[in-house]
Amino acid sequence: MRMDLAAMDILPPTHDPAECEPSADEIPRILLDRLGRVRAELAKRDITAAVLFDPAHVRYATGSRNMQVYSSRNPARYAFVPAEGPVVLFEFSGCEHLASHLPTVDEIRPAKAISYYFNEKNTEAVTRAWADEIVELARQCGGGERLAIESATSEAAFELQRRGYRVLDAQEPLEMARAYKVPNEIKMVRSSLRAVEDGVRKLEAAIAPGVSENAVWAKLHEHIIATDADFVETRLMNSGPRTNPWFQECSDRLIRDGELVALDTDVVGRYGYYADFSRTFLCGDGEASPAQRDLYKLAYEQIRTNMENLKPGVSFKEYAERAWRIPPAYRARRYFALAHGVGMNGEYPYIVHREDIDDKGYDGIIAPGMTLCVESFIGHEDGGEGVKLEEQLYVRDDGRVELLSDYPFDPRLIG
Repeated sequence: MRMDLAAMDILPPTHDPAECEPSADEIPRILLDRLGRVRAELAKRDITAAVLFDPAHVRYATGSRNMQVYSSRNPARYAFVPAEGPVVLFEFSGCEHLASHLPTVDEIRPAKAISYYFNEKNTEAVTRAWADEIVELARQCGGGERLAIESATSEAAFELQRRGYRVLDAQEPLEMARAYKVPNEIKMVRSSLRAVEDGVRKLEAAIAPGVSENAVWAKLHEHIIATDADFVETRLMNSGPRTNPWFQECSDRLIRDGELVALDTDVVGRYGYYADFSRTFLCGDGEASPAQRDLYKLAYEQIRTNMENLKPGVSFKEYAERAWRIPPAYRARRYFALAHGVGMNGEYPYIVHREDIDDKGYDGIIAPGMTLCVESFIGHEDGGEGVKLEEQLYVRDDGRVELLSDYPFDPRLIG
């Protein structure tokens, strides 16, 4: 079963191949436009350059992919991205050839891996040499006293400070660059979603009494790797009593007949783009219980209402005020966000519930170019099963909202 999107004034997902896969000619332009957004955000903040270590940010700014998970914990590859001037990719030793074709990279150098793991007693000397190289590049780009950095060692920042630089956090300009999609970037997002949806179909088909959560979850992994995805970022698939509270990781528990099975995809998929939607399934061939249908109905109502409220020009606080009101018995275990941005990962903005927005939230405006996920988790504070649902949407440049994710709801649960 699918929602009546026309009644909500939301455009349906597309499966048109020309809109779900960028052409060979479009890809270089997308990469250059993404780099342009990063440069513009740096210039807006009078930042000479950013040194990017986060593999998602390196990929966004340069298009290069290499050892994404490994690089998320090891500062062994990074990119120097100036507001003006040549982009230098510092690649893991021996991997320089991997990015030689990219139009966004002007020079590739071997990286200086600035961690104790690589250097032991030489770490301090290597970090000083790293800082000397970064400073020399900054001088070639016009100098300035402001450099942005992220995800590196603390000593790397200290070394830049000792050389007279004001060191800023690169996350802000990168988050703001990524939040608004460039022309045809959405085709990469759709491509990732279409592949992951096929993987979820395989996962759903594997749900059966006596099969472990891990065995079912592995079907999604197998498919996404076969379709050139990167990895699954979380382990959020659970069953029966483990569906409530949420955030219980996939395990070796055997799924039982008649139980709910809840999934949040969280896949870093094709082209590095996040495919992020959630569904709750019913194990076996029987009918859902009244309690299961009631939970599902509440989650469905929350998703539907909050999707309908997603409009360009609406502030985050207005969105929170208009949001579906969670019944009291389910508020304690509500999902922490009403909606969040999504691109290569979960990203800016995070829009929290009206109860939380003064303490944990911030304000802003829903704007064209944003892709967002609308979230729901319904689980009673006294326990029992829970239902997780989520949809991914795109606020288009023409002001219309388009549903990106395309996976049916279980008719046995929705009633």
